[in-house]
Amino acid sequence: MPPGTPELPLLLPPEELASKLGDERLLIVDLCQDATYQQVHVPGAVHLSPSQLVSGVQPATGNLPDPAALEQALRQIGLRSDLHVVAYDDEGGGWAGRLIWTLDVIGHTNYSYLDGGLRAWLDCQLPVSNEAVRREPGDIEVRYRDEPVADREYLLARLEDPELVIWDARSPAEYCGQRVLARKGGHIPGARNYEWTLAMDAARGLRMRDADAIRAELEALGITPDREIVTHCQTHHRSGFTYLVARILGYPKIRAYPGSWSEWGNDPDTPVAN
Repeated sequence: MPPGTPELPLLLPPEELASKLGDERLLIVDLCQDATYQQVHVPGAVHLSPSQLVSGVQPATGNLPDPAALEQALRQIGLRSDLHVVAYDDEGGGWAGRLIWTLDVIGHTNYSYLDGGLRAWLDCQLPVSNEAVRREPGDIEVRYRDEPVADREYLLARLEDPELVIWDARSPAEYCGQRVLARKGGHIPGARNYEWTLAMDAARGLRMRDADAIRAELEALGITPDREIVTHCQTHHRSGFTYLVARILGYPKIRAYPGSWSEWGNDPDTPVAN
């Protein structure tokens, strides 16, 4: 951690962030839709459009963007290596988790997730703003690391590996092939289904549920900390949150598959289970 960077928990309660507003060592990043940011956001938060975190190229629209494009987007919001990022959205952590995964990919490990995001912030009746924030351009350099990423070839080579488990964050209907959003329906053979919203507490502004309860539910499915975990959804948006959950739970070997089902389910040669 760079000298002077504030020491904040990965799962950051709204009240704790409220006490740190105005700290120039923080970069609060809003990943809500543009219209939402214009109406209401955490004071001091800069806006990053979720579309800037993905390639948008069919069929695997969730793949990482060109490094130069991502570097430009992150510099535009003021990211520097000495800043602690606080990410949030208004949907329970999908896009915030996607940003945190992206930060892991580029090696920027100073970050927190605002627990519950904008929903919890508003529930707590904490200060809000509708003034757009512009920070001085940052100087972050973007180079992609392999460790947080699993691609199609990586998974194909390890489908029979008992040390690896695939965490499918989609809905049960998608997992079972009842709802088909690609050429093929179903799931990657051996994948375990734990829908991303199961880790959220709808009665508490979409804050993360009790960690021990989530851990027990995952372990009952074989998603255990002794195994390497690869999480995915349709485009690695929903699984941005499940990646984040695994990080919060302290699981040491977690990757994400950014191609996700939009790639796997549209490839005629990939195996599928129902």
